[in-house]
Amino acid sequence: MTVPVSFRITKEEAETVFAIARRASHLASEFETRYDTQEAVMDVTAAHANGCPLDLCGLLAAGDADFGHDVFGIRRHIDRGTGGLRDCFLPRYSTPQS
Repeated sequence: MTVPVSFRITKEEAETVFAIARRASHLASEFETRYDTQEAVMDVTAAHANGCPLDLCGLLAAGDADFGHDVFGIRRHIDRGTGGLRDCFLPRYSTPQS
């Protein structure tokens, strides 16, 4: 039996994730690629809620290089079946786990 991907985050986290997703979509368009805001919301939320908690406020405030590394890295390495990140990818704005 497989466990469904969780998208459970707080309202405050959801607001920050949406701002991250809008920024990611805009940044992608600057490089003439498409990253739909809703897809970015789902990717970041899934990563955050399924084993890789993120410093969402730090990520939103990050410079473009670190922001792009994390958001586009999540996009590339997200396992849409589990919400986890593959290939040992670790976002720079992940929070330490105890």
